Amino acid sequence: MTPALRTGSLRRRVIVAGVLVIVAVLLLLGVATDVLFAAQSRRDTDTMLRQRAQLAEQFVRQQIRPRELLRRLEAAGVNARLTLPDGRQFGDVVLPPGFEPQGRGVQRFDQATVLERPLPDGSRLLLVVDGSERNAAQQRLRRLLLLVGLIALAVAILALVVVVRVALSPLDAMTAMAKAIARGDRGRRLSPTRTDTELGRAAGAFDEMVDALEGAEHAARTSEGLTRQFVADAAHELRTPIAGVQAAAEAVLQAGPTGSPDERDRMHLLLVREARRAGRLVEDLLVLARIEAGLDLHRVPTDLVTLARAEAERTRLLAPGLTVTVGAAPAPTGERDPGQDAATALADPERVAQILGNLLDNARRHTPAGGTITATVRPAGPWVEVIVADTGRGVAAPDRERIFDRLVRLDAARSADSGGAGLGLAIARGIARAHGGDLRCVDPGPVGGALFVLTLPTTPNAPTVPVLPRHP
Repeated sequence: MTPALRTGSLRRRVIVAGVLVIVAVLLLLGVATDVLFAAQSRRDTDTMLRQRAQLAEQFVRQQIRPRELLRRLEAAGVNARLTLPDGRQFGDVVLPPGFEPQGRGVQRFDQATVLERPLPDGSRLLLVVDGSERNAAQQRLRRLLLLVGLIALAVAILALVVVVRVALSPLDAMTAMAKAIARGDRGRRLSPTRTDTELGRAAGAFDEMVDALEGAEHAARTSEGLTRQFVADAAHELRTPIAGVQAAAEAVLQAGPTGSPDERDRMHLLLVREARRAGRLVEDLLVLARIEAGLDLHRVPTDLVTLARAEAERTRLLAPGLTVTVGAAPAPTGERDPGQDAATALADPERVAQILGNLLDNARRHTPAGGTITATVRPAGPWVEVIVADTGRGVAAPDRERIFDRLVRLDAARSADSGGAGLGLAIARGIARAHGGDLRCVDPGPVGGALFVLTLPTTPNAPTVPVLPRHP
């Protein structure tokens, strides 16, 4: 089961995500600034202490008195104590808790930084920097960073609301378009200026969906119209044999036992003939339905010449006055595959025999006595084609595609001659295309008559939509 799409507010998601990113950046900047400020303060304090210690060494070499030396070294926040070699001390300093003399170096504490340094005359210098001022400055910096961060966050939220609203306006346009299309305004499109962006791809996909929807709707309406027409035509075709069956049955009942045997036999024969006619029409309709649902084909290498000869023999029995011939022809130059059998196709023999039977029956019904029907088999690249030609009236160019529609007969005379329902060619083309081939009525040229070309594949990987080969 497909999980439900989470459809929370996209605007709220973008704003919340943006605010979280800004808060994270501000926190990172604040922490980095605080750490850098503390490190820089320590470096400045260390530098200042070392500089004063160097001054103290110079003052000692200059033999400046201890009190004057301390006066010059001390400054705001800096206290000094000088211990002479004889033990006397000058200067008063407050040492931080935990301080222990180490002889030389800098020691850092929470509230102070201490520097010990021996001087050239053997005395020892102790410098103490009060850290309260530095800590107070750091606290002021932290408060300032917090205030600036809150102001920046508020401004960013307001800016995000406006920017996101403008940035997502194309989605509002898509929503309005979708509602308009749902109300029946199917002619509108988003027509994105660019299709390589997120919104462009979404708008392009939306337009493609609407195109497919309109195409499917048009196809459904066309199919519905064709289905209604087909049902109406089928009902019309069935009405004639059913009416014949009904009339013959009523005539038999009315004649009763007193009717003549010849009359009863004639009515029985009419009853059987009309029933068979209705049965043939129903069977053809069922075949078309199976073709649309997908035929179950048993594909094997099939010799088309052998099948054509068998169907030709049946046609000769039904129409002794016609000349029916079957032959094989070489492939046109450059169209035959090396090693290809000229008469073998990968097809279902029973279904192909049904196609050939329909083609030859169609030619037999429309070829006058003394005429000729020919079936020629030849290879054509990855296909094998069967060309069925007759010397009948032929098919006019505008009707060469229409004759494959269901229940189509070109004129009333043909309908009376054949007694068919106009489904044979539709069934034949449907079976051919189910094989991945095709069946077409083409221009016979100066010879006249009708010319049908059946194209069937020779291999499983042959193109499913073959290109009609050239014909002489």
